[in-house]
Amino acid sequence: MAVDHSPRQRSFLGWPVLRQAGGGDALGRGAAVTSPRTRRLTPRTQTADRMVQSVCPFCAVGCGQRVYVKDDRVVQIEGDPDSPVSRGRLCPKGSASEQLVNAPKRQMKVLYRRPYGTEWETLDVDQATDMVAQRMLDTRARTWQDKDEDGRLLRRTLGIAALGGATLDNEENYLIKKLFTAMGAIQIENQARI
Repeated sequence: MAVDHSPRQRSFLGWPVLRQAGGGDALGRGAAVTSPRTRRLTPRTQTADRMVQSVCPFCAVGCGQRVYVKDDRVVQIEGDPDSPVSRGRLCPKGSASEQLVNAPKRQMKVLYRRPYGTEWETLDVDQATDMVAQRMLDTRARTWQDKDEDGRLLRRTLGIAALGGATLDNEENYLIKKLFTAMGAIQIENQARI
């Protein structure tokens, strides 16, 4: 009997379950379930120019990440097995960090809308930073309470408050707390406590 080499016959003999039963991959976790296209693929980690160790930006756990870069563009992010925090594991959000970095709609400019304005305008980063710093200094000067009505020393402002986020690590939260305390703010909170 002649062997039928039609696409229908070839695809039947190439079914993963037949390759699994006839080969040495009884559990179907290796070559039996690998398609010809998959065999031709090269991992992005293998073709990267360099690997940079980082920390996941999504929560306060601080899972270690390996960021693979090719041509100055992030091509893959994986868990860092050398991290004592996560030992190479990432949650679904951490695993999707590459999409955060390379999202086509990622905002890369500082946008500002003037009071009562209806349109956004682009600002230089230095100009925006100076505006924020100046507004904080003005607010502190305007709302400063040196003493209460009985003459007791206060040295505080109720015009500035801080709300930290759980995406910051301990060191960043520590510095933010020190900065706002030095400015006299007493309303300092973190989302993890709310």
